[in-house]
Amino acid sequence: MTKKKVAIIGAGPGGLTAGMLLAAKGYKVEVYEKNDVIGGRTSRLKHGEFQFDLGATFFMMPKLLEELFEEAGRNLYNYVQLHRLDPLYTLRFGDVTFTPRVDRQDMLDEIERVFPGESQGFIQFMEKEGEKFDRVEKLLRRPFVHRRTYLSKDVLYALPKLDMFQTVYSKLSSYFNDERLKYAFTFQAKYLGMSPWKCPGTFTILSYLEHKFGLYHPIGGVNRICEAMRQVIEEYGGVVHTGKPVAQILTEGKQATGLRLENGLDVQADEVIINADYSYSVQHLFEEKWKKKFQKKMENKKYSCSTFMLYLGLKQEVNLPHHMVVFADDYKRNVEEMTEQLVLSEDPSVYIHYPTKLDPTTAPAGKSTAYLLMPVPNTEADIDWEEASPRMRQKMLDILARETGIENIESLIETEHCITPSDWEAMNIQHGAVFNLAHSLDQMMYNRPHNQVKELSHCYLVGGGTHPGSGLPTIFQSAKISADLVEKNSGAKTTQSIKPSQEKVTM
Repeated sequence: MTKKKVAIIGAGPGGLTAGMLLAAKGYKVEVYEKNDVIGGRTSRLKHGEFQFDLGATFFMMPKLLEELFEEAGRNLYNYVQLHRLDPLYTLRFGDVTFTPRVDRQDMLDEIERVFPGESQGFIQFMEKEGEKFDRVEKLLRRPFVHRRTYLSKDVLYALPKLDMFQTVYSKLSSYFNDERLKYAFTFQAKYLGMSPWKCPGTFTILSYLEHKFGLYHPIGGVNRICEAMRQVIEEYGGVVHTGKPVAQILTEGKQATGLRLENGLDVQADEVIINADYSYSVQHLFEEKWKKKFQKKMENKKYSCSTFMLYLGLKQEVNLPHHMVVFADDYKRNVEEMTEQLVLSEDPSVYIHYPTKLDPTTAPAGKSTAYLLMPVPNTEADIDWEEASPRMRQKMLDILARETGIENIESLIETEHCITPSDWEAMNIQHGAVFNLAHSLDQMMYNRPHNQVKELSHCYLVGGGTHPGSGLPTIFQSAKISADLVEKNSGAKTTQSIKPSQEKVTM
């Protein structure tokens, strides 16, 4: 029997996950990526002899990834080496340093060392947030394509525990008293590009997931996960095309039938999966007869913040932890300036990633890489980035100099690459909002773009712009949901995937 063909737009983590799962089930998978490298915002950036992760720098919930590879008949650890981070990260509040630990007793001891009397709050946090996650997890694994989904048993069971009408900050305030300790459990709201004072209280589970399941660094960078997925797709006979941008999704009536590439070539397909930025896709990738309808859906949408990035290749190794967050002295003001006033902070918070500390593949021997990220307003703000970039760059270098104790840090820079919100926008990311659509109540679950495009059959969405949302675990889950919908709706008789290897690499 002829295999059904799936055409996927974009070789980001969502598109590659869906491609891997469907290729293993016997579909003929072809992925079309506009760039010369795969991964999208999770790709590898090479600059001279140095290499960086473009976006995400660590991974949580490896069991989910293990399950996805197992479903594809493969063992994750035959492709990727994961290093568990301990401490999870280093948090700097002025002269105070807090290093959350993996071991429960070590974590309680660290809290008491820095924030005396607060450890009981952590015990309550893990207990209550664990109960929440047990209920929320089922919602992350199912599509919300009908309003009646809210009446399903698992949704009704979860709703009382979702804390939707609290904020991340107010919910954390029920566990902790010290403002700095609250910040240590609320800054994860920035993974969604939101303020913890505005982000729904549901998302306190983000920090819970870090403490429950740990954080991991894939040797070679997070981009190695995307490379592993490509390898599995190709092992099953699929093809990942790079340097092949898509111009349009082809339709007949109310059915997606394939793609038109920018080079003019038409690609027929039984199923179409969109992994491009959602907001960009609905405005640019559909035929004129659909554009007006889809563009109307984009009116009044809210977007995440953006980031200002510095990728530095250093002439020597320096004294930094694997990764750290340096908080602004007035963190709340910093967040309000970024998300509400839409201005640049004179006192910013900065994330610093120093992978060379444990991963020598990132730089030549004796040298090192440093990745600096500053959350900033997206391009809806009236900011001239040509003017602002040098000033914000200097602020980041000043922070790096302070943390390394090297006053002439600039003299150590061998290579440098910068990305501004305007640059992100030029990569077809709407408003440069690298964390996609905001995760406000009116843009969650059914109110978030559906995994199955409502107006067109045989057309699906994956990625941070659809349900269940941003962040690598949820992006992987969006791909699993959409791949299952493809199989359910296509009626294809697919081949059985190879049984997964039982061999596991120990680390």
